[in-house]
Amino acid sequence: MFPTMFFTVVLAFVAVVILFKAVCMVPQGYEWTVERFGRYTHTMTPGLHFLIPIVYGVGRKVNMMEQVLDVPSQEVITKDNAAVRVDGVVFFQVLDAAKAAYEVANLEVAMIALVQTNIRTVIGSMDLDESLSQREVINAQLLSVVDHATNPWGVKVNRIEIRDIQPPRDLLDAMARQMKAEREKRAQILEAEGSRQSEILRADGEKQATVLEAEGRREAAFRDAEARERLAEAEAMATKVVSAAIAEGDVQAINYFVAQKYVEAFKELASSPNQKLVLMPMEASGVIGSIAGVAELAKQALASQDNKAAGKRPPPIGG
Repeated sequence: MFPTMFFTVVLAFVAVVILFKAVCMVPQGYEWTVERFGRYTHTMTPGLHFLIPIVYGVGRKVNMMEQVLDVPSQEVITKDNAAVRVDGVVFFQVLDAAKAAYEVANLEVAMIALVQTNIRTVIGSMDLDESLSQREVINAQLLSVVDHATNPWGVKVNRIEIRDIQPPRDLLDAMARQMKAEREKRAQILEAEGSRQSEILRADGEKQATVLEAEGRREAAFRDAEARERLAEAEAMATKVVSAAIAEGDVQAINYFVAQKYVEAFKELASSPNQKLVLMPMEASGVIGSIAGVAELAKQALASQDNKAAGKRPPPIGG
């Protein structure tokens, strides 16, 4: 009885193992390859599957989700012989589980080696300034080359990003000094341009002020000349009138002219700021006679006007 019970237990255990091997549940985001006696036959997608034990078995469990692969830092020589340390990241996704499982022995190691090799190639064709300022160009070139190389492995490379480019310390110090010198140069240029503009504006203002001052002097001179011309015309007219009066035999006119000039000269002499006291010998009778001549001229002028007015009156009626 005991051997029969033992044999039954063994059969039950074998049945459980066979059942466990026959049922396969593939999780979401993965695909499993199926092998028959070690040879690939097909791929199981996510879900429940049944396999014949011993004959069929699970080969590789492939992750079909997008993955991030860290590229270790490495030293790269640029075109101008500058040594820089470069690292990056790769975003890839397996599209064909069978190719990823059987076309390459170790997918991640192969991709890291491929990316590092192409980083050295791309950056080695650039000088230091280009490698520091053109990361987008480097990323695009790496993506094109690596994606084409990994296509036979059933892998799609979505992005490659250069994470960091570290020049040597002495190069960093030299770049910092260069940047400082460039900024100081720009500051000096801006300051010089500001001073130049200020001088131009100041000179322009002085020019305009000089022009306006000259125009003012010109206008004043024109006004002075016009005033002198009017004064000369008045003097000439007065002289002409006096001369006409003298020519008609009126001697008192010359006395008026002389008295007027005499009084004006004496007025200017008395109002001079440099004279506090004026002592001038003169005959009072001469001045009085001149003034009397002026009065006589006025009387004669009034009499002449009255005679003219009387001559124009009409004769009285009945006279």
